[in-house]
Amino acid sequence: MTMVKSRSMKSDSLQSGQYIKNLIQSGESQHLDFKFEISDAKKMARTFSAFANSGGGKLLIGVKDNGRISGIRTEEEMYMAESAAHLCCRPAVDFRIAKWFVEGRVVLEIDIPGSMNRPHFARNESDEWHAYVRVGDQNIRANRILVRFWANEGKTRGVLLNYGREEKLLMSYLAQYGKITLSRFIIIARTGRAQAEKILLNLMLLKVIKMEITDKATFFRLNPLHTRT
Repeated sequence: MTMVKSRSMKSDSLQSGQYIKNLIQSGESQHLDFKFEISDAKKMARTFSAFANSGGGKLLIGVKDNGRISGIRTEEEMYMAESAAHLCCRPAVDFRIAKWFVEGRVVLEIDIPGSMNRPHFARNESDEWHAYVRVGDQNIRANRILVRFWANEGKTRGVLLNYGREEKLLMSYLAQYGKITLSRFIIIARTGRAQAEKILLNLMLLKVIKMEITDKATFFRLNPLHTRT
């Protein structure tokens, strides 16, 4: 069972305040997110899922999006965090929590390490389970290829590279244009979505190509590590 680990709480307001202010000054990013409060465990679970699936990150609770310190309102938010990580994430997400005193207010720092047990799914308001990935300062729903890649990464046994017509078309396109979307690959290969996803997944597992996710689209590129070998 995943356990919640609590840091010792700092009583030195000057020291703790400067630490939190330094984090806030760096701004929201791939590995840092600000939350005014935890009012909904299911919504918070998306961030837990995204950080655990994307190398980890920190949540500062009691900090507005503009970086202003509001502080948490009740101790209940600590329990809401545990509910988000344990009841609304599958598998449960490990985290460490610390309480800091800044400008006379309490800020919670939630540290979520990158997981070796991804994908982690979050339950939404309709009780559906989806995995999320952190892209910049946003939590984006992971597509099926990425979810299957997470579930199988490091397991290349049984992955066969059938260098057929579709694969040749894909590699030729990438060599010429640099990147491709799933929908574009389906069109140029004249194949079904399931087959196109399987080809892209296998090439990702073999590290021939890599996935690049933006807030607008998902692309596939040749993996530089593979081309140098």
